[in-house]
Amino acid sequence: MDIGVQEVRVGNSKSGNAAVVTAGLRSVRGLALERFFAELRGKAEHLLCTSDIEPYGLGELLAEADPETLGLWHGLTLGYTEPSGHPLLRAEIAGLYANLEPENVLTFSGADEAIFLTFTALLRPGDHAVVTWPAYQSLHELARASGAEVTLLPLAPRDGWAFDVEALRKAVRPSTRAIVVNFPHNPTGALPSRETFAAIQAVAAEVGAVLVSDEVYRFLEHDSDDRLSPAADGGRRALSVGVMSKAFGLAGVRIGWVATRDRELLSRIATCKEYISSGTSAPSELLALVALRSRDRVLERSRALLVSNLEQLDEFFAEWEGVFEWVRPRAGCVCFPRLAQDLPVEELAVRLVREEGVLLVPGSVYDFPGNHFRLGFGRADFPQALERLHRFAARSLAGARA
Repeated sequence: MDIGVQEVRVGNSKSGNAAVVTAGLRSVRGLALERFFAELRGKAEHLLCTSDIEPYGLGELLAEADPETLGLWHGLTLGYTEPSGHPLLRAEIAGLYANLEPENVLTFSGADEAIFLTFTALLRPGDHAVVTWPAYQSLHELARASGAEVTLLPLAPRDGWAFDVEALRKAVRPSTRAIVVNFPHNPTGALPSRETFAAIQAVAAEVGAVLVSDEVYRFLEHDSDDRLSPAADGGRRALSVGVMSKAFGLAGVRIGWVATRDRELLSRIATCKEYISSGTSAPSELLALVALRSRDRVLERSRALLVSNLEQLDEFFAEWEGVFEWVRPRAGCVCFPRLAQDLPVEELAVRLVREEGVLLVPGSVYDFPGNHFRLGFGRADFPQALERLHRFAARSLAGARA
């Protein structure tokens, strides 16, 4: 299927950015993924679509704490926290990068807040942004709400969800203010080569755009040798978004961050944050600190789950070749297969919940054509959920086998 570059336009108002953001949010579409979950999640026993790793239990995580952090936990008072984030937490996050200091890091209540405030600080009416697609809706919808014109740059399933650098070069303009990428990619699990990522960085530098790099799935590369260097370790005008929700299995702590060497941009984002949440949750900061200080063990737990579950996925898609098509992901805990028959994938999702208690996310949630669906394989109950999908396929899709 040939999916051309998509453009999303807003008016060219020259009013102040705060007014534009307010006006944009009045017209912004609701987050389709969250509305989909709100409608069907409660009806499912198994979520075969989640985008995170099996969550830690509180006791399980605290068992990983070093003496200093455990002492801070037991002595914690529930007052206001520092707007930039706990100094020890920022130091640990900075340690994930090669060239950054704690002053290059700002924490948030999840990656959603980080993305929202980054675009609020960065984009103005008349600006242009290029965003990888399919994508988490915030990455393009909030850019649009900030007043920018947005070009969606599709990954191509026929090419293994490859990123087209030449298409990026054709899409950028003198007004391009941001190039937004998400690698490892949600929902496809794609991961470009180092050469491709370097070419993306070069295009951003050539046009003077900020490279906004959503890296929330970093550390979930299926081969650690494929891991890309963070964008924030590259040029000064690059920004990395991270979060504890995905690789670390701590979605409930709601701790995200941005990291960049561009102190002026970081200051503008911090100013915007003052009007939204100021500081983050005190208990969450310490729980995130525990996980980051124990990250080798925490990440090994995550990768062990992925290895086991991917083996079962390989067997499933080999057995159901001709009914389902997939590109094996290179990183992350999600993939974006295609139902290769006339049954609309939205109907598949509804029937699967009703008949087997298993939830998938149809590709239409991403406004992406082609009967794709998001399948998550980071949870401990994955074998049971996959078995129910197999049972449904044997009952309802077996006649479509090649």
